[in-house]
Amino acid sequence: MKCLVYMMVFLMSMSVNTQNLSTFFSKINTFLQTHVNDGKVDYRAIHKEQSSLDELLKIAQGISVDVSDADNYQAFWINAYNLSVIKGIIDHYPTKSPLDNAGFFDKTTYNLAGKSITLNDIEHKLLRAQFKDARFHFVLVCGALGCPPLISEAYMPETLNKQLDAQTKIALNGTFLRVNTKKKRVEASEIMKWYKEDFTMNGISEIEFINQYRTQQIPDNYKLSYFTYNWNLNKQ
Repeated sequence: MKCLVYMMVFLMSMSVNTQNLSTFFSKINTFLQTHVNDGKVDYRAIHKEQSSLDELLKIAQGISVDVSDADNYQAFWINAYNLSVIKGIIDHYPTKSPLDNAGFFDKTTYNLAGKSITLNDIEHKLLRAQFKDARFHFVLVCGALGCPPLISEAYMPETLNKQLDAQTKIALNGTFLRVNTKKKRVEASEIMKWYKEDFTMNGISEIEFINQYRTQQIPDNYKLSYFTYNWNLNKQ
């Protein structure tokens, strides 16, 4: 009898968590559609009316995700990261850059999925360390213009791999690279310098990684350098 009761409680808790996760994805999708356009965030409007942001963070606080459920886990933490960046900006609004706020990435904590956690913890411990996927760098948006663009939709578990590929292709065929054919040189975002180990996993070069997603291939003999990261706020 006790086993049956425990099983019923477990199944009920699983059902509630599934509903909460589905609600989180649905509501953050609506939130991003409302407040993000062309990669830029309407911080002024969010700051003026914070109820939808607060509701999302409250839902995220009570969610449970396990690394073994990779698609839900990754989709949740990518969205949670991007949402927390917005929360961090709003808490210091108006601000010109996330770097103007001490401890923005490594000290300020957010209550998410039963954890008190920093942005750096989400990126480095919960995502990069667990999955070894360089595409994370093109979907985790730090609130600066040098970041990849924030899309106006949620990352969803059922479409996550396609979304990761799509955003990586957009970045590497766009503003993340500056190709100079006359000088046989390519300049990349400093993200590729800071996380070189992610882009050279399995013995490939950075240019080989780039060419996996480029429409126009970069020759192997091109020299690679990096341009300065733009930390100005990605505001509308």
